[in-house]
Amino acid sequence: MRQRRLNEEEQALWAAFAHGIAPLRTARQAKPVALPPEPPAIPPTIPAKPGMSRAAIMQRLTAGGVHAVHGTASHSLTVQKGRGGAFEIGVRRPGLDDTSWRGLVSGKLRPARRLDLHGQVAQTAFHRLHGFLIQAHADNVRCVEIITGLGSGHNGGILRRELPFWLGRGDLGRLILAVVHPHAANQGAVRVLLRRSVRGNGL
Repeated sequence: MRQRRLNEEEQALWAAFAHGIAPLRTARQAKPVALPPEPPAIPPTIPAKPGMSRAAIMQRLTAGGVHAVHGTASHSLTVQKGRGGAFEIGVRRPGLDDTSWRGLVSGKLRPARRLDLHGQVAQTAFHRLHGFLIQAHADNVRCVEIITGLGSGHNGGILRRELPFWLGRGDLGRLILAVVHPHAANQGAVRVLLRRSVRGNGL
């Protein structure tokens, strides 16, 4: 089949039509955009707590200088031990007369005041105990009872375990003559025989 040649008028029309046509661009693969490198991870700075270093605390703990009472991620309480360590419960100390000791052990010496620490957190319990004994001694109270509860576990709860160390502190131990359980079946409470204050006479 012979191709027909365009005349001058048709060529002019085609040129005008083709003038407004732009050639299609071939799709190119998009170049990956280079992201700026991430800054190296900087570990958070933990401010150093004032006071003793961890190593120094552990050294004193192992040496028996301090006794940790309660510790969490946000809270802790540490008290100084007395020179004698834990106050021995049920042991007669030198200087205690027979009548006072027998009355305390037999239960005839009834407590004049009672402090119930059952269910308290250690920090609150310690401060309540401290104020209670100081005030009782100042008021010349002879015998008081402190209730810790039995607690859970083989050795009891934290209050029951820590009470002898609190009573053995220098500022509290000097006020105390003896500590016993009310009876063998009640290990969740103790009765404390206090020394008389300076205003009183005798032990």
